[in-house]
This record gives sequence, C-alpha cells and structure tokens, in this order.
Amino acid sequence: MSMQGDRILGLMNELIWNSMLVAGPVLAAALITGLVISVLQVATQLQEMTLSYVPKLLVSAIVLLVLGSWMINRVTQFAIQMISTIPNLN
Repeated sequence: MSMQGDRILGLMNELIWNSMLVAGPVLAAALITGLVISVLQVATQLQEMTLSYVPKLLVSAIVLLVLGSWMINRVTQFAIQMISTIPNLN
C-alpha cells in the first residue's frame, strides 16, 4: 500500500509542477504588467481601477500567442504519459 501511495504522490507532484510551468509565464506577465501600471498610476495620480485590465489582457494574449504551442505540447505530453501509465496501475 505504501508503494502505491508513493506513486500517487509522485504523480501529483508531477501534475502540480507541470501546472506551474504552463500557467507561470502568463501569470508572471500579468503580475509584472499590473505592477508597472500601478506604479504609473501612483506616479501620475490617475486612480482609474479599470486602467490595468486592458494592458494585462493584451500582455496575457501576447504571451499565449508566443508560448501557446509550447504549453499545449507540454500538457499533451503529460496527458499521454498519464494515460500510458493506466495499464500499469495495480
């Protein structure tokens, strides 16, 4: 039973790691864009709440366009690996 638990924990670890790798670039780009917009809002004293949404959306779309094929390939390879381990589960 312990061996099965270790295997499940390993698969979960791999799942979380792949999720962070795939989602990380988009989240990091949106975070950096939000910080830059916030600094500009403070410097110009322009306190419009909706001003940060459009640049974050555009930057996220650009990151998805640039890295989208890599992200899909990563998720696809992970799914193929998980599906191929199903027959070996006891």
